[in-house]
Amino acid sequence: PGGLEGEIDKDAIVLVEKTIVYDIVELMGDSDEAIDHFSTEIDLSWLGDDYPIEVHRGLLVSGDRDLVADEVQGLKERYGARAGDWESGAIAWVAARNGTRCLILRGVTDLVGSGGEAYGGNIDVWVEGTRRVLRRLVGSLPDWIAKSRQ
Repeated sequence: PGGLEGEIDKDAIVLVEKTIVYDIVELMGDSDEAIDHFSTEIDLSWLGDDYPIEVHRGLLVSGDRDLVADEVQGLKERYGARAGDWESGAIAWVAARNGTRCLILRGVTDLVGSGGEAYGGNIDVWVEGTRRVLRRLVGSLPDWIAKSRQ
């Protein structure tokens, strides 16, 4: 995901405890109610406290678009957000509705704040960040799977 500048470091791994689908615009109802409805607490009680790699437990804002630099401060203030993505909100919501245990680990590939460092033709920032975090995540995957079987 993109990290919110000043809240988390690039290459940090987020162990997601809650997702908030933040970009719902409800014209026939209440947007805040819809956001609350699609926000999901992830039960990580089965995981314990000893992790295969260093992680930052917390919430992730999730939407149907890239993070917008001008909205970062509002996401920090309203939700306490440190990072955001496109996918995790839907994954967590569907898993919870189906009673399926869920583990979401996301690596911060780039930072968004005063600007988007991977935006405006700088996609190489995101590509390199993705390579770095995926090496760590894939390398630790067998240990995460083993924890899920304990």
